[in-house]
Amino acid sequence: MRWALVKVSLAVTAMVVVAFAVPLGLVIREMARDRAFSNAEREAAAVAPALSITTDREQLERVVASAGSDDAGMAVHIPATGDAPDGVDIGHERAAAEDVAAVRKLGRASTTRVPGGATLLSPVALSSGEIAVVEVYVPESEVSNGVGTAWAVLAAVGAALVVGSVAVADRLGVRLVQPAERLAEGAHELGEGKLGVRVPEEGPPELRSAAVAFNSMADQVVQLLANERELAADLSHRLRTPLTVLRLNAASLGDSPAADQTRAAVEQLEREVDTIIRTARDARPQTAAAGPGAGCDAAEVIRERMGFWSALAEDEGRKWRMAGADRPVRIPVARADLAAALDALLGNVFRHTPEGTAFAVDVHNGEDAVIVLVSDAGPGIPDPEAAMARGRGSGSDGSTGLGLDIVRRLAEATGGDVRIGSSVLGGTEVRIWVQLDGRAAPVRRGHRGSVRRRRQRRPGPTFNRSRSVP
Repeated sequence: MRWALVKVSLAVTAMVVVAFAVPLGLVIREMARDRAFSNAEREAAAVAPALSITTDREQLERVVASAGSDDAGMAVHIPATGDAPDGVDIGHERAAAEDVAAVRKLGRASTTRVPGGATLLSPVALSSGEIAVVEVYVPESEVSNGVGTAWAVLAAVGAALVVGSVAVADRLGVRLVQPAERLAEGAHELGEGKLGVRVPEEGPPELRSAAVAFNSMADQVVQLLANERELAADLSHRLRTPLTVLRLNAASLGDSPAADQTRAAVEQLEREVDTIIRTARDARPQTAAAGPGAGCDAAEVIRERMGFWSALAEDEGRKWRMAGADRPVRIPVARADLAAALDALLGNVFRHTPEGTAFAVDVHNGEDAVIVLVSDAGPGIPDPEAAMARGRGSGSDGSTGLGLDIVRRLAEATGGDVRIGSSVLGGTEVRIWVQLDGRAAPVRRGHRGSVRRRRQRRPGPTFNRSRSVP
């Protein structure tokens, strides 16, 4: 495309230069010729008054000399008269006798070619009524005087125009081609799997629009892939809840080949789920807040999930408590997401605390926020900041580090946050702050201090009384 523009510009400019320079050069040559013969006519006119008065050779020679010409440049042909029966010829004659006779007969000036140039033959009437002819020699150098310089200037101007147009076309071609090449290279790299490639949004408006569209498409591709990996990780993590139940039930089967095979199969399934989660855990979460009118009854979901986990708690001798779930608590969170978050937290309690460890779930309903507390009497989390980092886990077997991240994304989707601290039971307390008014809170992941400072600036909710449900 770049060379095509250059070739087109070269052809068009060359045609324009030829169309204007050649006629202009011919005009300049004609002007130089007219100038030379005009000078010759003036010289001939300077001799005419003297010829009309006298035909004396000496006087005419002085007139010719005073006219600015010499014998080599001007000649006077006087026909035969009473004073000069044979006629008088002054100066160096170049024109043929028949040409002089023709001018004398016709009575009008003419030009004729002679060796080295041309002559102007101009008729002049004498006092006797005869016609004399004044011959003025115009050399070829005078006819072409300045024509060569003018043509050289025209050629230089034409060449400059051609070079300039080619340079402009080349720069224009580069401005058009480079963004297109970058766009093509970006498309190839994106097709090769380099998801971080982006193209500069520059060039003509059409190419800028194409670059913007390409970058938006690349962002969408990255987003879709991240969401797919995120979904795979989250769905796989949700399998941890039934796997925990299977593992606990398998542990109570006793010693038998079938029981050993069941436990081995459950362990293998847990390892496969962990592998899936670890493979997809690098994707950044992109949870969106629920739209107007969407959400669920948090109290109902909490009662449902506690009913599920209470059976396991009885098998392991765990005491549990639920408070604040006796009345509807509406939050802008999808039911499945809240259930997944609760399962992740309660699953961590069963997975990382010894059997017999007590736990509790409390919900506090305020005017602008709802707080869900999940606490236990276990050993606690030694590094809460590291535990909040997605995919890092606690370092123990079977920990992928996605459980707390799922909870955090749920809270941040509403403008809330998550905080880890010490519970009144002596173990860990995870506090989920769900914002009700939809205000988006700034998120700085893995920075516990920023969460604490943000909560200090936010006005505290007014909580209703809650009662314990055994």
